[in-house]
Amino acid sequence: MPDAAWRQAVEWLAAAASDPRACKREWDQEPGTALLEAGRFWDVLSVPEQLGLLALDILWHDPPHAPGPTLVDTAARRVGFFLAPDPESRWVGSGIRYACKGSWVAVPPPYRSAGFLEWLIPPDGTGELHSAASLELALQQANGTLAVLAPSREC
Repeated sequence: MPDAAWRQAVEWLAAAASDPRACKREWDQEPGTALLEAGRFWDVLSVPEQLGLLALDILWHDPPHAPGPTLVDTAARRVGFFLAPDPESRWVGSGIRYACKGSWVAVPPPYRSAGFLEWLIPPDGTGELHSAASLELALQQANGTLAVLAPSREC
């Protein structure tokens, strides 16, 4: 991404902080993460890593709905999908966590990883997010694939 695009991405992401300048300073220091409040510009749907990576692969193959910002926490083995804020949204499933208004998310700068946090798809600064409908469909497909691949248990 050219420098102007990185700056735009930084400004967009830092705007979610209560103090955007302090957020950018935190990104320049160790460990290089900032706690940002969900619910204003975006919510984050966090799923187990295997499910999230498979769903992201499905989303990549759906050209009309390009994937939005996606973060992986390699220590917790979780993938976070950034969605439009929706206070009425209910995501149900094993291991699914939904960060919305009142929740805080640790976020590295869009131009590099920080500790165990790494952008699989960094924000581009345009405000483009995952489509909730496309993500839900991809997660359903991924869950179906994982169920087929799961070892069968014989009695």
